[in-house]
Amino acid sequence: MTLDRRRFLRALGGLGVAAGVGVPLLSGVRGSASTGELLASRRPLPRPFTTRFRVPPVLVPTRSDADGDHYDIVQRPAIVEILPGVRTPIWGYNGRFPGPTIRSTSGRPVIVTHRNELPVPVVVHLHGGHTPPDHDGFPTDLLQPAGRTGSSRDYVYPLRQPAATLWYHDHRMDFTGPSVWRGLAGFHLVTDPHEQSLGLPSGDRDLPVMITDRSFDADGRLHYPSLDPTLRTPGVREPYGSGVLGDVVLVNGVPWPVAEIPAARHRLRLLNASNARRYRLVLDPPPPGGPALIQIGTDGGLLDQPVAHDAVELAPAQRFDVVVDFGRYRPGQQVDLRNEFGDRTTAAVMRFRITQAADDNSRIPDRLTGTPAPAPPVITRDLHFRHGTVHGMPGWTINGEPFHPDRSIADPRLGSTEIWRLSSDFHHPIHLHQASFRILGRGIGGPGPYDHGPKDTIDLRPAEQASILVTFDDYPGRYVLHCHNLEHEDMAMMGAFTITR
Repeated sequence: MTLDRRRFLRALGGLGVAAGVGVPLLSGVRGSASTGELLASRRPLPRPFTTRFRVPPVLVPTRSDADGDHYDIVQRPAIVEILPGVRTPIWGYNGRFPGPTIRSTSGRPVIVTHRNELPVPVVVHLHGGHTPPDHDGFPTDLLQPAGRTGSSRDYVYPLRQPAATLWYHDHRMDFTGPSVWRGLAGFHLVTDPHEQSLGLPSGDRDLPVMITDRSFDADGRLHYPSLDPTLRTPGVREPYGSGVLGDVVLVNGVPWPVAEIPAARHRLRLLNASNARRYRLVLDPPPPGGPALIQIGTDGGLLDQPVAHDAVELAPAQRFDVVVDFGRYRPGQQVDLRNEFGDRTTAAVMRFRITQAADDNSRIPDRLTGTPAPAPPVITRDLHFRHGTVHGMPGWTINGEPFHPDRSIADPRLGSTEIWRLSSDFHHPIHLHQASFRILGRGIGGPGPYDHGPKDTIDLRPAEQASILVTFDDYPGRYVLHCHNLEHEDMAMMGAFTITR
């Protein structure tokens, strides 16, 4: 494992730890844009807004019993149509991209049996799940390829947590970036009786919206700069160690789709599942009469009360649940969801076409949920996320150290609350497994406009310090935190922490 990592870091030799950071890393830092390098497609791309929006299918349990709801998922290669008329090989959950959606109820356990029919090992992580450590998807907890011992296993999710928009994806050490790029991602949506009582848009008006960027090779394959396309030796070519940015925006696996919807409120479960790209999403034209996007939820669940936005900013892995009142537009009108952090092909995301007036009994209550006061913090920890030296070569580090699965960088006690102060050099979307947190402030100020509610991923901006308040409930054991710029994660910006009794 160490030799493989040294080999891929050596291949990045054009990146000096200090002076060499310049071109490949700073090229993606334009104001509030993304840290990464654009990987251009090698084939003509379709015009935006010519394909239909689709919602990933909801997976049906294979059985339900006293232990919970049981699901079967096979991870396998498949050929799908992403660009119109083009056949693209993917790796998919049940051969789909995105994978099928699982809808669950808080407190009702879910058991997902994953079988690996891919040529390499995989790891499954339920992102945002409060999950026992043996089922959380530690990066070295491998599910082996078919034909080997350990090619199938049950992941058990107790789901003792509030309603929230979760997602699942591959999490194999050193290979998360290329595996997710090839298609290993899907929604897992959790509801509860309280959420159902609020009167929010539901049914066909509750839309999961997974936003990803991808690039395509001349033959229609997904284009990614792996040093080893077989994904047995890790690493990406220079200069993509800063992050891989695609030039095609996909929504639920469809390029720049069009959704035909009635003139009524809709809940959009916005998920940034891109490797490195950040989005600032706006509606064009904005609706008359006030802000377009009413945020009701975030990574860890509902906000205490709705927050109105003209735009929302999503770093990789973040979720924003927003309600849009399309009844403020007239039937026949077209409304674009645009990315103000994009340009050329990445400025467009999708289009809504308003079909007709419709009855609408949904509402947005003034109060969504209540948050109990956390216990006083018992300790403050400092975590520095930096470009640095990994085995003598350029990489990404936490407190100057690369990831090692046997080394814990923190040992919080079960049930305790801590303050973690995070500081950055470039953009780093920092994700904690297992624990939700509240953002206390950035720099010398308070939380930012997109910091409301329970989070599991914070958009840490260049040269910024932020403080978060974390409570370690539920389970003792070993978990990880890491940058969710997946190329940074794969290049060692990850650390283990152990929740002790």
